[in-house]
Amino acid sequence: MEVIQNLRNQIQDVVQNAIKLPTTPIRLRDLIRQVRAARTGADERSVVNRECADIRNYFREEDSTWRCRNVAKLLYIHMLGYPAHFGQLECLKLIASHRFTDKRIGYLGAMLLLDEQHEVHLLITNCLKNDLNNTNQYVAGLALCALGEICSAEMCRDLSGEIEKLLKSNNSYLRKKAVLCAFRMIQKIPSTMETFIPSMRALLTEKNHGVLLTGVVLMKEMCELNHDALVGFKKLVPNLVRVFKNLIMSGYSPDHDVTGISDPFLQVKILCLLKVLGRSDAETSDMMNDILAQVATNTDGSRNVGNAILYETVLTIMDVKSESGLRVLAVNILGRFLMNPDKNIRYVALNTLLKTVHIDNTAVQRHRSTVLDCLKDPDVSIRRRAMELSFALTNATNVRSMAKELLLFLETADNEFKAPCASSLFITCEKYAPNRTWQIDTMIRASSLSGNYVPDHVVASLIQLIGECTEQQVYAVQELYRQILSPDFDTKQPLMQVACWTIGEFGDVLVAASGQVEEGREPLHVTENDVISALEQILRSKHTWLVTREYAVNALMKLSTRLAGYAGQIQQIVEPMATNVSIEIQQRASEYSQLFDRPQQFRFGILERMPIVKRGSAADMSLMNGEENGLTVPHADDTDDLLGFSGRKTEVRGSGRKQRPKHSDSLLGILDDISILASDPLPDSAVQHTERPVASSQDILDLLDLGNTSAPSPKVAAPAATIGVSALGGLDDLFLGSNGDSSAAGSTFTVYHKNGLRIDFNTQHSMEPHAIDVTVKAYNALSEQMQDFVFQAAVPKALQLIISPPSGNIILPDPSSPLTQKIKLKNPSNKSVPLKMRIRVSYKLSSGVVQDQSEVSSFPNLENL
Repeated sequence: MEVIQNLRNQIQDVVQNAIKLPTTPIRLRDLIRQVRAARTGADERSVVNRECADIRNYFREEDSTWRCRNVAKLLYIHMLGYPAHFGQLECLKLIASHRFTDKRIGYLGAMLLLDEQHEVHLLITNCLKNDLNNTNQYVAGLALCALGEICSAEMCRDLSGEIEKLLKSNNSYLRKKAVLCAFRMIQKIPSTMETFIPSMRALLTEKNHGVLLTGVVLMKEMCELNHDALVGFKKLVPNLVRVFKNLIMSGYSPDHDVTGISDPFLQVKILCLLKVLGRSDAETSDMMNDILAQVATNTDGSRNVGNAILYETVLTIMDVKSESGLRVLAVNILGRFLMNPDKNIRYVALNTLLKTVHIDNTAVQRHRSTVLDCLKDPDVSIRRRAMELSFALTNATNVRSMAKELLLFLETADNEFKAPCASSLFITCEKYAPNRTWQIDTMIRASSLSGNYVPDHVVASLIQLIGECTEQQVYAVQELYRQILSPDFDTKQPLMQVACWTIGEFGDVLVAASGQVEEGREPLHVTENDVISALEQILRSKHTWLVTREYAVNALMKLSTRLAGYAGQIQQIVEPMATNVSIEIQQRASEYSQLFDRPQQFRFGILERMPIVKRGSAADMSLMNGEENGLTVPHADDTDDLLGFSGRKTEVRGSGRKQRPKHSDSLLGILDDISILASDPLPDSAVQHTERPVASSQDILDLLDLGNTSAPSPKVAAPAATIGVSALGGLDDLFLGSNGDSSAAGSTFTVYHKNGLRIDFNTQHSMEPHAIDVTVKAYNALSEQMQDFVFQAAVPKALQLIISPPSGNIILPDPSSPLTQKIKLKNPSNKSVPLKMRIRVSYKLSSGVVQDQSEVSSFPNLENL
């Protein structure tokens, strides 16, 4: 038992000796050495945790002898990222000490471990106030540094008076720190600014550069925070100019000289303050023009220090109301920066020129060649800024040369540049293109060089551009066909989408223009089989995108009407696509295949050529908003039931992308963006003399329902439909036009006479009230017959239009055998309605399908019907 008891006593002695604190704590350098010697994170945590435990024990025993050393080690531990909040009160005890070493560590600990949200923060205010009034400048300096770092709103209000006294001190060391503390105070509470404003004028007469620099910084901050202070400090501009002039004219000063320039830091700060004071003030700017010109002319730009001053001078000149000659001087400085071998200086120059090009474009234009050289710079950031600046420098005068340089840049540009460059080039060409042919050619070239990185909006815009430029459509379709024939067509899918759309719309034009000789180009010989084979090649290629295939399917379907003799061949290509792995291709192919089973004129009406739609017109905005100024449009969903597709929606006309528009831009495009309704070419035996309400869009579907020709098709009273002002001319005229008194009821007049087709209207009073009967007669003056003739019409919404079937769909070349059709116009509201009618005709000749539209305004007023 005695042996066991002795062992217990020995163990207790060992434990007590182990937890006993050493007489002297380890030094900070020893702790740093131990932390650095740790091989793993676990070893480091072990060292830190052991030392934190010792520091806590020292704090608990109130050992003031080594408090300074322990707080210093605790700050190091805090810098390593470990918790050190338990040392906050010890920092306050060190601040209250009379030893300078303790105060220095205490204030440093307070700045690192405290912020204005700690409750301990309030306990330091009295210590700060006492130390600010201390006769020792270094103790007061410690208090100023700490106050500027951790000051709260309450501290700013309580101690702003003490800072004001120190601003007037004779000690430049304290004045500099007091100005910096005041700077932090007004950032925290701008209302304390009024306390320090009276001392600002005296700071500008300071000989010490440190105090002068901090004073300029404080003045600039006041000007940015308070407009009244800005107005007041504008009176000090002559003083600032005098200080600046003395600074640059002074001789060599070893205390402030940096590579031969006197105190460049102070010069830059004065320039920043002048920029703020002279902004939007011509009188103040005039006071500083001379000194700015002197700095810009005499500063040595061979070193980085001089370049910094010149750069700030340029910013000041461009920001104030300076003279035009001074602006040219500033831009010339940036031009010299562009030729500097330092890539950072070149980047700064390009960035600054990009900001100033809108201020003085003419001055920047002089350095256009240097900017274009930067497009070849190996640094990617410089190339990006040079590209942006090149587009900013482009105008109507230099658009050809700038586009040529940008296309050369696009040939070797990285992939990240191709999308923004193509997009910006399209916008630039649209604004400044000398002619449409050049614009189309440039955009095709840019799209070809950009490959698969062309943005979607550029594809859509290029399609719209080709659609609206009627005179350049032959050129465009030929150029795009050449692109399809290129061996690398798989690498430029967006351009192939444009080519598919264009060939689908103007494939007949491409074939008709085959063999024509163009200046500078070889003649292009194209047959119908060549066009179809080119689109089939796109469909069969394994590298073709899904969207491009959709465009190609759409194009083939359109060509079934443009190249009517090859509809069977196209059908053989489209129908197998119904088993494609893509659901979208399956849907399109299935729906299109059913169109071949319909009457031919039905497919011709759906797939007719796109109308010209001008961009940016009010009509486009009204279309986007679904407002048609009183004219009704059948909903896109209604057209699906027309072909029995059970709600499946696919877009045929326009781009190859699947869209869900709200109105007429649907699968069938029945009205084709124009205010027209189709008449049913049904036999007379199929007519029932019934009427339906105007407002129902299903009436329009019944009107066009050619899917069941064996069933009776009633006459329909249907409203007009419209898409856009550009198609109708002016919607206001449709309702508020002239009364058209030139033709009374019972007279005959010609409403259309073009391309060998003449259409006459014979109007008669109807037996029904408020209605007139119109007999439409179509004459053929050509030597060949017109096949698949379709007459379509539209009237304002307030009226009813009842169209009877025509006498046939073929107009013989015999003036005595016209095609006839009956129309009844009713005015149910019995109000004065000035009538205008929109008509459209479509027929087939040996040369192709002819489509045209016209407006009829020579109607009697229906007021008395």
